Amino acid sequence: MADSTEAKPGVLGNQINWEKLYFYQKSDVVYQLSFAFCNRYIHLYKDRTRDQIIQAARSCKQNIVEGLADGITSTEIQLKLLNVARASLKELREDFEDYLKSRHLQFYTQGDSRYSAMVEYCRRHNKLKDYEPYFQQWDDEQMCNYALTLCHMIDKMMMTFLKRLEQQFVTEGGIKERMYKARTGYRQQQDARLKQLESEMPRLEQALAAAQSEADK
Repeated sequence: MADSTEAKPGVLGNQINWEKLYFYQKSDVVYQLSFAFCNRYIHLYKDRTRDQIIQAARSCKQNIVEGLADGITSTEIQLKLLNVARASLKELREDFEDYLKSRHLQFYTQGDSRYSAMVEYCRRHNKLKDYEPYFQQWDDEQMCNYALTLCHMIDKMMMTFLKRLEQQFVTEGGIKERMYKARTGYRQQQDARLKQLESEMPRLEQALAAAQSEADK
C-alpha cells in the first residue's frame, strides 16, 4: 500500500513571487521613469503621447503581475498575458525612440562612454530606489536612453522566462492535465486499498471462524 504521506499530484501550479523577478523589478522602474518623464517633458493636454507612454508602461507591469498570478490555474493565460506585457513594452520602446528621433536627440550606442556606463548600471541595478534619485536630474535624452535600455533588458529576460514556461507546459501540461493526474492518482490509491482489503478477507474470515470455534467449546 502507498504511504499516506506520499506527495499527491497537485492541481494548482506554483505561485511565482513576481516581486523577486528582475524583469518585474525593472518594469516597475520603467513605469515610474515613464511617469516622471511625461510629467517633465510631455505637455499634459497638448500631446496625446503622454497618455500612451504611461499606459504602455503600466500595461507592461500590470500584465506581468496578472499573468504570473493567473499561472496558478492556467499556463495558457499566463503565456498570453506575458506576451501582452511584451507587446506593451515594444509600444513603449517605439514611443521613446520616436521622441529622440523627432527632437534630433542622440541614441547612446556602442563606442560611446555614456552607453557603456548606462548598460552596466542597468544590468547591475533592478530596483526603483536605484533609479528614482535620477528622475529629476537626467535630461530628456538621458531618460529616453535609460528607458530604452531597460526595455531591451526586460524583453530579453521575459523571452528566457517564456521559453522556460513553454518547456514546462510541454512536459507537465496545464491544469486539465494536472486535474486528470490528481484524480487518477486518488482513484489508484483507492483501488489499491480495496485490493488490499480483499486480499485480507480470507485471513480475517479464517481467524473469525477459529475464534467462533473456540467460543463454542
